[in-house]
Amino acid sequence: DGCGKVRKYLHDAGEAEPFGQQPGTFTPWQEITTTTDLMFYEGLHGAYADDRIDIAKQVDLCVGVVPTINLEWIQKLHRDQKMRGYSQEAVTDTILRRMPDYVSHLCPQFSRTHVNFQRVPIVDTSNPFIARDIPTADESMVVIRFANPKGIDFQYLINILHGAMMTRPNTLVVPGGKMGLAMQMIFTPMVLRLMDHKRRA
Repeated sequence: DGCGKVRKYLHDAGEAEPFGQQPGTFTPWQEITTTTDLMFYEGLHGAYADDRIDIAKQVDLCVGVVPTINLEWIQKLHRDQKMRGYSQEAVTDTILRRMPDYVSHLCPQFSRTHVNFQRVPIVDTSNPFIARDIPTADESMVVIRFANPKGIDFQYLINILHGAMMTRPNTLVVPGGKMGLAMQMIFTPMVLRLMDHKRRA
């Protein structure tokens, strides 16, 4: 019915300043207007499920942006040290502290998604703790996995996305620089179908 409440997590001073709050805090809850046609949620728990709750079953289109662990750590180390002022030791402690939750709660969610995107570097990321640079999009490939490939025009996507290839019947691999275009080509018809279904309901 399009109702509910929403709030934002304020990662840094730039996000927190307009709200007059500190980084690392949440904004107050706000009502979602009843005229909302589409809700977009971005966060860590969009496909979470346990023996008490099942968020995944409420989601019409669930997209996973899957971490490649060493790339994820490189990005976190750079972001938290350069943008948030943390020491490498503090960031490393955070990574280690979160590992049980990553294994128990985050990884299982990627089995409940409709489509997963995983950026895989094609350069050496063997020791993220000494990496000077984050691999660029052009130094990566993106693995796109469809839970149900029925109705996906893979040949069309391969023709449009130069350098794309199939690696499994439900898996497309595209150059890293084509990730945004791939998302547009894949999700535009899916979202339009969802909106059409809503109008007909």
